Amino acid sequence: MCYSAQIQADYRKFVRMFGATMSIREFAQLFFERAEGNKAKVPKAMEDAFADPQTDAEREIRASIDRFNREEAARLEQDLFKHRTRLAEAERSLESKATKKAAENKRIATDKIQWTLERLDDLRRTEPEARDLRIFPGHYAPVMVMENGQRVVKPMRYQCRIAGKPASYDARYPGTYNARRDSLEGFWKPLFGYSHGVLVASAFYEHVSRAKLEGRVLADGEEDEDVILEFRPEPPHDMLVACLWSHWSAPGEPDLLSFAVITDEPPSEIAAVGHTRCLIPIKPENLDAWLSPDSSNLQALHAILDDRDRPYYEHKLAA
Repeated sequence: MCYSAQIQADYRKFVRMFGATMSIREFAQLFFERAEGNKAKVPKAMEDAFADPQTDAEREIRASIDRFNREEAARLEQDLFKHRTRLAEAERSLESKATKKAAENKRIATDKIQWTLERLDDLRRTEPEARDLRIFPGHYAPVMVMENGQRVVKPMRYQCRIAGKPASYDARYPGTYNARRDSLEGFWKPLFGYSHGVLVASAFYEHVSRAKLEGRVLADGEEDEDVILEFRPEPPHDMLVACLWSHWSAPGEPDLLSFAVITDEPPSEIAAVGHTRCLIPIKPENLDAWLSPDSSNLQALHAILDDRDRPYYEHKLAA
């Protein structure tokens, strides 16, 4: 499964690279709803794409981002005060008598203080970092689709909720951020051949067994360890990752755009380090055919997935 990915988040680069337009309405709605209290998780790089707004619509988006960041910083400052108070109380308790509860309170408060300070630093930071581009299930990312013959970039959640399904579908099927290729004509039938998209990514991340990574058998009584590997294509390039997407709506609920990455059996170099799935990057020459699917010719769509971009995937332990 594609546990995480490093994405292209600047919509202006989509315009330069693919001649795509941005669906400004959906971006504005996403950032406005988040400022109003929606729990949408947006990578910092998507916010930074609007750091220098050029139009009234972009300035409106920037205003929503700034409003959210101000309110988030105020909330974090309050949390920081609470955590520091808890830490001080735990340290006073430990000075008088060492107890397991006081030690645990100190550990928890210390961890939360560190996390809160890091989050505050991220809100105030203006210099980009590679982690700003990374998405996880539940995060939003720019996805390219076809609308009226035009490539369009829309913000979508990385966990797909198929139109017509209840909102509880997310909890019932938490793995719907990936669409297995062998399920495209089953579970994903409402979308395959109808709603195709592309995520532009330069790397992806997977959980693997340390024992499998090291090519050894666990000793008796030894517990395995889970590690995260970063996979990058060689030579380095942005991959056009095949996706399915859906526009979900329901009375009294905000509309939801969401997507899933299509995965398949892994190439030998990924299988060799202990992972069983791999995303499918399509070739640039197949982009429009993928984004404009013919539901009456699924064989042609499978042919695009077979005729995939096939780099060698270098791997390393993720930071």
